[in-house]
Formats: sequence, C-alpha cells, structure tokens
Amino acid sequence: MSTWQLPEGIDELTGEPALAFESVRRQLLDLYTEKGFGLVIPPMVEYVESLLLTSDSVDEKTFKFLDSSSGKMLGVHADITPQIARIDAKRASDKVEKYCYVNAILQTKADDFYASRSPIQAGAELYGSDDILADVEVIELMLDSLTMLSIDPIVLSLGNVAIFNALVAQEDLSNDQIVKLRQIFARRSAPDLVEFIDNIALNNADKFSALMKLEGDASVLGEALEVFDDLPAAKSAIEDLIEISNQLNTANAKVVIDLAELKAYEYHTGVVFSAYNECYSKALAQGGRYNGLSASFGQSRAATGFSFDLKFLSQTK
Repeated sequence: MSTWQLPEGIDELTGEPALAFESVRRQLLDLYTEKGFGLVIPPMVEYVESLLLTSDSVDEKTFKFLDSSSGKMLGVHADITPQIARIDAKRASDKVEKYCYVNAILQTKADDFYASRSPIQAGAELYGSDDILADVEVIELMLDSLTMLSIDPIVLSLGNVAIFNALVAQEDLSNDQIVKLRQIFARRSAPDLVEFIDNIALNNADKFSALMKLEGDASVLGEALEVFDDLPAAKSAIEDLIEISNQLNTANAKVVIDLAELKAYEYHTGVVFSAYNECYSKALAQGGRYNGLSASFGQSRAATGFSFDLKFLSQTK
C-alpha cells in the first residue's frame, strides 16, 4: 500500500475545492451570526459518556480509545449535537441560547446521510424554547443555508417522531422489539412491518400500518388527525406540524409530509425535517427537536437544530 493512500471513507480537500469550501464556510458563519447564533468550536475528543448520551447509533459510530493520562475512555466526536448539549448545560442558562458550528467529525462507518466517514459538519442549534416558532426559525435557517449554497430546487420533508413514540407507549414491547420496529420504519419496509405485526400482537396494529403510508402533501395531516383522533399525544404532534406548516416561509422550497420518518439518532423527540434535491439520492440536510438531551448533564432543556456535510455541499456549486 502506498504511504500516501488514505483510509477508506477518509478524504481531503486541496487547491480549488479547498478554497471553495473556505469561501462558503465564511458565508455561512456570517449568515448564522447575523441571525444571532454564536460560534462554538467543541473539542475533537471527550470522555465517551459525554459524547454518547442515550444514542446507540452515536455509540456505534464513535471511535474510542483509552486515555493514558486519566485511564478513562475517550471518544472522537461523531456528532456535534451531544457536545452542544454539554456546552449549553455548562452555561446553566434559563434563557434562549443559539449556537452554530463548522467542525470536522469522524465516524467508524459511513451512513446514509454523510458522504464519507470524515465529513465537516455544519449546523445551528437553539436551546431553551419549546415554542413552535423556534422550530420554524431553525428550519428556515437550514433552507437559507442551502439556498446560499446554490442548492435548487429544495424539497422540505416534515415529520414528527412523537407520533411513533406515542404509539409505542401504548404497547408492551421490549427494548429490542422497539429498536427492530424503529429500523423497519427507517427502511420504510411495509412487508417487514406486516411480518412484525403477524409475530407480535399490537394494540394499535392498524395505526402502525396507517402511519407507514401517511406521506404526501398537506392533506395528509388532515387524514392523520382522523387516524389518531383517540390518541392525544399523537394528535398533538400532528397539530404541531400543521402550525409549523402554516408559519413557515417556504418560498424557496416545496413541502412534503412524511409522518413515518424516523431519524438515525434516537434522541429526537418531536418534529423532524430533511431537505432534498432531485439531483441527489439522499437528504442534504436534516434536523429536528430533541428536548431533554442535556438532562445527562444535569439540566434538561428544550432544543431544536439541524446539520449537514459542508465539505460535500461546498463542492456541488
């Protein structure tokens, strides 16, 4: 093997691509700071308990090694969001706080979102507000980011994992069964859902089947209200989506509803969103609400945010 060869999934930018990246990085940071989001630069490594929190998916993607100085396990950050949760908790603020970042991360394996194992994650996160307008603010900032990166046209997909969570709460399922059910919805596999329902008795099998199919334009939200009329938590989640849809300025995006969408990271608790473009087979940016993620640091706060691979998107112009 040649000494200059990089590991699989690890890449670099040089010359014009590097200059293109740096140009859009500066423009993005200007946009975020103008909107009141303060720049943070989290460390590359932390103690693993600070990085992983409650996410098995983050755990699987985190490189870990023993720190010879402390004798404790360290991890290289595979996702910035847990670090923002720690930073916000450390401030011990009861006010709304806004953060932005552009940081290289490292993952043990590629996933269906990032283009490599060494993406440069850019994003913005808002803490301290459970108001619908906070979600609207970060969604619109995500759309503005993609517009600045010359991504056009944009398709914005909206969902709410609280609907799935409300259904699961009505069932007597083991953790392994819940994980399997999440994976089925993540794959959008109707045959696997049928098999799951055949093997495991569910109180709301019909609602799980209906949820898998609830995708389309805004009329889907009306259908969903009828399906989940007798499940208050799910109904409330749908009403939140209706309000967000009404409040959003989507002049630069087409909105679609996907109520079965579940994110790879399990820490999301409410509205989730992704941005697509017809030239790409996967989401270009994504995010959602993750209330309570910072509870591990002693302060549970409402939070919402988004992220994307700036290294990849900076080369699409």
